[in-house]
Amino acid sequence: MNILKFKPLLKTTIWGGEKIVPFKHLDSNEKQVGESWEVSGVKDNESIVAEGDYAGWKLNDLVASLKDKLVGKENYERFGNEFPLLVKFIDARQQLSIQVHPTDEQAQALGKSRGKTEMWYVMKSDADASLRSGLKQQITPEEYTAMVENDTITDALSEYSVKEGDVFFLPAGRIHSIGAGCFLAEIQETSDITYRIYDFKRKDKEGNYRQLHTKEAAACIDYTVYPDYRTKYEPRKDEPVELVRCPYFTTSVYDLTEPMTIDYSDLDSFVIFVGLSGSGEITDAEGNVTPFQAGESVLLPATMTTVKVSGTIKFLESYV
Repeated sequence: MNILKFKPLLKTTIWGGEKIVPFKHLDSNEKQVGESWEVSGVKDNESIVAEGDYAGWKLNDLVASLKDKLVGKENYERFGNEFPLLVKFIDARQQLSIQVHPTDEQAQALGKSRGKTEMWYVMKSDADASLRSGLKQQITPEEYTAMVENDTITDALSEYSVKEGDVFFLPAGRIHSIGAGCFLAEIQETSDITYRIYDFKRKDKEGNYRQLHTKEAAACIDYTVYPDYRTKYEPRKDEPVELVRCPYFTTSVYDLTEPMTIDYSDLDSFVIFVGLSGSGEITDAEGNVTPFQAGESVLLPATMTTVKVSGTIKFLESYV
């Protein structure tokens, strides 16, 4: 089967900006687009195949039909008919809420299928963009509750000025927040479970405060303090650079200036490419050519053993 492209699922948010629509070369008048869900198996928010033999199919229906041919044998045994990764572009014109996600075990205890571990790759953001990730001082659950109530919880969080190429890994339990001016790609478990801790006293368009989950979050937060939460790596051209390897996904970045053939013959998984900058094309072993550019995300089925990527293009590669 061929490489798959999907229709983007645009999400208008109170904090959304104006970067996503032009970045994705979309003919859309939507404003305050905070997220584009690129590849999603989340119930009621499933990606739709954009073209080809499976045009119009929902992603999870495709998994149910093709099974291990699409996602790989071990992945199908592990996740069944639910596609296991969610890929997004996020554009924050305003500060997002302070939040945390539960582990799989915590989520399942609440009747959810799984928790959420994720990562961020920062793209070309505003010069003063920043984000928060992790605790910078030791606090107890009781101190956490008090700091939320007296509007000082941000004092306990590590804050980072960010630039293009910065990477942050966010295991379930790590308190975090995307700051104003950030434009990034997010790779995560297929889950939409978020506990909102603090929302800066912000009101929605109806004038209401958004729901907080302070108590639920307290039970999920990892209170361990680490010296640095930024992922360190050495950027290189024309070879893969691994950024994150965890039980839920492995993600690398490619910055290509010359053609590269990538061998997946030993990999029992689908692969997702997320275009960050530039343009090129992907040629499979049968000679089928798929144009690929910044702002696009494509899915390579598990049966695809080798591809050649040509052009001047930077992209993320993720698989399970």
